[in-house]
Amino acid sequence: MPRVLVVQNTPGGGPRRLGDWLTEDGLTLDTVPAWDGAPPPDRLEHDALLVLGGGFLPDEDDRAPWLAATRALAAEALDRGTPYLGICLGGQLLAQVAGGTVQGCHGEPEIGSTPLTVRPEADTDPLFHGLPQRVTAVERHVDSVTALPPDATWLMESEHHPYQAFRVGERAWGVQYHPEIGADRLREWDQDALRELGVDPEVVLRTADRDEEAAAPVWRTVAHRFAEVVAHG
Repeated sequence: MPRVLVVQNTPGGGPRRLGDWLTEDGLTLDTVPAWDGAPPPDRLEHDALLVLGGGFLPDEDDRAPWLAATRALAAEALDRGTPYLGICLGGQLLAQVAGGTVQGCHGEPEIGSTPLTVRPEADTDPLFHGLPQRVTAVERHVDSVTALPPDATWLMESEHHPYQAFRVGERAWGVQYHPEIGADRLREWDQDALRELGVDPEVVLRTADRDEEAAAPVWRTVAHRFAEVVAHG
């Protein structure tokens, strides 16, 4: 049974429904609670690597000292062609490791369910081909990828932050949004913190509830396709 190493960067930032979907598709997830002092391994001995989100820049080692080891694992995955999926911070980390740039507090924050556009380059991508041209996903970020790595394939964009999904090489993907988060998770968010970011919590919840029925099957499809990539080596 293929095994996936999962790096969790915050207490509440687990794989959630994405983990359920991957498990349903026959993968075994080994989650490292890096935020709680469990360091990632020195070498990647799993069949895939999943790096989740967190409120850090990908090289902010003073606040999150495990990120150096996580970057090394991502570089190893790229070198070996091991399937990689990076979400939010994990996507930014992939971009940086592969030669792109990430900037803190860049542009307008994206909070809650966000409209995304699938680019034509996704037509032949193993994960993103055939998706609706316009989809939604939950976001919560103030940092952003500002330049893709050389030769990366640009797959999705939004109005305010262009680099929402990309692929490096044949089997490494980074996304800015959170496919693992459904509308129910937003009820756990700190409403005062949302107001400080300039958004109305009630609007955020209402929009996510409205978009959930159409969004969830899209991200379930992407998860299934990633599991297939992992399973086929």
